[in-house]
Amino acid sequence: MEEIKSNKPDPYQALRYREFNIFLLLRFAMVFAWSMQFIVIEWEVYSLTKNPLSLGIIGLMEIIPAVSMSLFAGHIVDQREKKSLLVKCILGFSVISFGLFLLTWPKVVGGWSTHIILYSIYALVFFGGIVRSFMGPTIFSLLSLIIPKKVYPNAATWSSSVWQIGAVMGPALAGFSINWIGVHWSMCLVFGFSILSLIALSQISQKPIVNPKMGESIKDSLIEGLTFVFKNKIVLGALSLDMVAVLFGGAVALLPVFAQDILKVGSEGFGILRAAPAVGAFITMLVSAYVPLYENAGKKLLIAIFVFGLSIILFGLSTYFWLSVFALFLSGLADGISVVIRQTILQLKTPDHMRGRVGAVNSIFVGSSNELGAFESGATAKLMGAVTSVVFGGSITLLTVVFTALKSPTFRNLDLKKDMDDHHKLE
Repeated sequence: MEEIKSNKPDPYQALRYREFNIFLLLRFAMVFAWSMQFIVIEWEVYSLTKNPLSLGIIGLMEIIPAVSMSLFAGHIVDQREKKSLLVKCILGFSVISFGLFLLTWPKVVGGWSTHIILYSIYALVFFGGIVRSFMGPTIFSLLSLIIPKKVYPNAATWSSSVWQIGAVMGPALAGFSINWIGVHWSMCLVFGFSILSLIALSQISQKPIVNPKMGESIKDSLIEGLTFVFKNKIVLGALSLDMVAVLFGGAVALLPVFAQDILKVGSEGFGILRAAPAVGAFITMLVSAYVPLYENAGKKLLIAIFVFGLSIILFGLSTYFWLSVFALFLSGLADGISVVIRQTILQLKTPDHMRGRVGAVNSIFVGSSNELGAFESGATAKLMGAVTSVVFGGSITLLTVVFTALKSPTFRNLDLKKDMDDHHKLE
């Protein structure tokens, strides 16, 4: 692998490595497909049931296996070759997306009862949670193997930005495609993107297993991974803060309710609402490549999540469509900043041989909290109404940020500049 030397900070440093560009395409395709699938299925399930609690059950069906399997998955990832493991993950997702494609095809399920269709969807989402528990740690570990250490910070910025773009553009396209081509063919697009990611992965070579403790028992391996995370206040603080924001600020899980019953804008308006965070995330990606977020990273992360909480409250209170769009745009902008900073912290602070386990803990704290947040939003919307549920979640996010800022001066004053300088010195 040819290394590029420069005396000045290079915002495109990581992009000068061929396999990293392929990795970005792979990651975008998978995140795009997964997030698009989740929204298409949310729309279909709510259309079948007209019950906001059913949206929460979708999240619950994915989070149960994702959380229960994550630590074991992290151990397996640290012990296995990453590319081969990721191939299996993507194949598993492809089977699930094809199954959902069939379940949304009237020619296949025309004679089925609503309950059978619903339970079949829940079953596939459950199996998807198992696949997801392995995929997150595998991708996190693979990133560190395709670029040199001195490029980690820049690579983390690009990788997390691409993740954020995929995570919001997938749902945005889902909203529009439901209106243009229907649920069934929208699921066909999801399957197509999963195949694209598999093709991209074929262009990345197999990597060596970086683990000095090969053959370590599962118990010892898991204890070591958990001990590292819970003793590292910076890593734990970043994961915990983002988890609360995602868990209680999950207003997007209720977008079908707002689009259909509150703002009354239908599937086309639903698409615009879903696209709004994508625009904010895209701006984050452009800016973060040029404007360093690692200086005063703690303060910037706290401010970003505080703004995210405010935007969620504004969305919940808004009865005007374009004000709601602006609030979601702002949430995407703020969330994008927090994701970039958090991923940079994890890449810089995690030892190579523990990336699978730390990635697994990250999946539990943040990745799975998307689905748990969907369940929380659906359950509270059922109990107190959609608007109150969203405002409540945004308020909890604000209180958490204030508490962290006051009680954790170490995290508040976090600055990653020294870590950046240390990595730039590595050859």
